[in-house]
Amino acid sequence: MPLPLFSTTDDPGPDFSGLIRRLHVGVPAGPAAGTGMSPTANAPGEFRHGTTVVALRYADGIVMAGDRRATEGHSIAHRAMEKVFPADRYSAVAIAGAAGPAVEMVRLFQTQLEHYEKVEGVVLSLEGKANQLSQMVREHLPMAMQGLAVVPLFAGFDLARGTGRIFTYDVTGGHYEETEHNATGSGGRDARTTIKLGYRMGMARDDAVELAIEALYEAADEDSATGGPDLIRGIYPLVATVTADGFASVDEAEVAERFAALIERRRAEGHQP
Repeated sequence: MPLPLFSTTDDPGPDFSGLIRRLHVGVPAGPAAGTGMSPTANAPGEFRHGTTVVALRYADGIVMAGDRRATEGHSIAHRAMEKVFPADRYSAVAIAGAAGPAVEMVRLFQTQLEHYEKVEGVVLSLEGKANQLSQMVREHLPMAMQGLAVVPLFAGFDLARGTGRIFTYDVTGGHYEETEHNATGSGGRDARTTIKLGYRMGMARDDAVELAIEALYEAADEDSATGGPDLIRGIYPLVATVTADGFASVDEAEVAERFAALIERRRAEGHQP
């Protein structure tokens, strides 16, 4: 397929969604235009739903974590869903809400950031990335009104400021910067409470990872839709960091070890795991 040519008045520039709309490739006109997702006349009563994700700032950047469970109504639909993704080298996005549209939104977001960098020759600022994701969430609003809401959590390392930053969203596309930490999803309230009690400014990386793991553990203890560590199947929440060196997944062996230590502490305190 030859590269498309546009006039100076009709060039979509670095906007990948705009490029797709111009080419009429798989994106319908109407409510879902720009998201890469088809509108649904009547959303199903039950669909796969991603649950709890958390993010917190520490001395060197950001820790982001998410449980692995996806629910479908009152049933467990998937036990090993991925909810934490690299958006690009210096940012990460975590998803909660309708699983299918959320994963599609992440993929489009990743492509949009890569497309922008190739067209413009520079990396979009962290706040610019947050704005791009906000626009995608806003364009998804008609589907959200049908019950297919997507509520992402975005964070990254701001190279200009030399610090980690966290952004939260609502279904209308509004985005808000959080100074220290946040969590969203069905277990978000319990996770936020745990982080709030244990958080302190300038935490070391290991302490921040430990706190994120504890937040997910407590959320799973209170919220049936949030999955805790599955010791039988060897399935553990995903944890990642974003620093000046970029995005890095925390090794699963380390996550498993930290969960095992947490469970032993709970037993020693007289709690049942």
